[in-house]
Amino acid sequence: MKVLIVCNNVYMRGNGVSSAVTSLRSRLIGEGIDVRLLACENPEEGGMQPDYPLPHFVFPIFEPIIKANGYRYPKLPKRVIREAVGWADVVHLMEGFPLQATTVKMAKELNKPCVGTYHIFTENITANLGLSDGTIINKLVNIWWRLSVYNHCASVQCPTETVKHHLVENGYSAPLRVISNGIVLHDVPTDAEEPQTNPYRILCIGRLSNEKSQKTLIKAMRHSAHAHEIALHFAGNGPKAKKIMKAAQRLVKDGVVTHEPVFGFYSAEELRALARTSYLYVHCARTEVEGLSCLEAIQQGTVPVIAQSKLSATHQFALDERSLFPVNDAKALAEKIDWWIEHPAERKAMSKRYAESAKRYDISESTRQIITMYEEALQR
Repeated sequence: MKVLIVCNNVYMRGNGVSSAVTSLRSRLIGEGIDVRLLACENPEEGGMQPDYPLPHFVFPIFEPIIKANGYRYPKLPKRVIREAVGWADVVHLMEGFPLQATTVKMAKELNKPCVGTYHIFTENITANLGLSDGTIINKLVNIWWRLSVYNHCASVQCPTETVKHHLVENGYSAPLRVISNGIVLHDVPTDAEEPQTNPYRILCIGRLSNEKSQKTLIKAMRHSAHAHEIALHFAGNGPKAKKIMKAAQRLVKDGVVTHEPVFGFYSAEELRALARTSYLYVHCARTEVEGLSCLEAIQQGTVPVIAQSKLSATHQFALDERSLFPVNDAKALAEKIDWWIEHPAERKAMSKRYAESAKRYDISESTRQIITMYEEALQR
């Protein structure tokens, strides 16, 4: 089977979609599937390039914001797109942008089946452009995605039930299949260190951006009875990095916390090691298709505290109400953090339960289901 993956950008760091594509491509190749990539060229000199590289389109006005979020958009030379689609048996569309819409038209001309994955909400985009969530723009973009790309697919992968419900609500008519992007189930070392308690390390992983809402955790410190005993650790980068760092530094200047907040960008193994020694993992995002960074921390036995939001599916990983708080509610988050600090025996017991719960999201099973999706598309 020959599968063409179509994604705007794969080679810029800090982008969840590109990480998912890189992982999927590797797994499919491991299953003996011939995979090629149609995407924007890699800006890194001497770096790996897609099989069908597309020149970079510099977006007027918004390019600095797009780059800060780890994205690039390509120009659309039809000759290259036609060559790529002509090679494939199945075309896998990773987004709903003009590249995918152009590819859909080409696939129809060449009678090639398409499948899709809904990796991002429209709100992920508008939030980073400084536009309010729930605006008419979100509705219009969703209509365009639906009519130009996703409704032309033989089936659409929804990483979570939250995504499926959202697509049904917005009138998507293609068959929808809930398939987690999945995680690699690493063995947790038997001699793993105990979580840090002096101070209590609280880990927050994710792009530093509007919709990830890291400021909720920073504000929560002003309500926490244990703020002086807490060390905040932020893993990620993004367009709001300077503002979030400045807000975190104010906690120190104001005497709210005594331990300097840490910011950094880490490899997957470094993140696992950080998670193993963190007392809690806090996920504040108000817009999140799945939230695998949270799941990967849970796999290491880190107890999470997760925001509940209509457009965030990450709360599905919580095992009970003690790991949930209303989105953007800093006071409620502080109460949850304080409870876990004050109940170390409960935290230790739940650590094992959370590590066990991650096994339901085995990436091998996700790969098997995606391959089945390809096979069914070919039979239609």
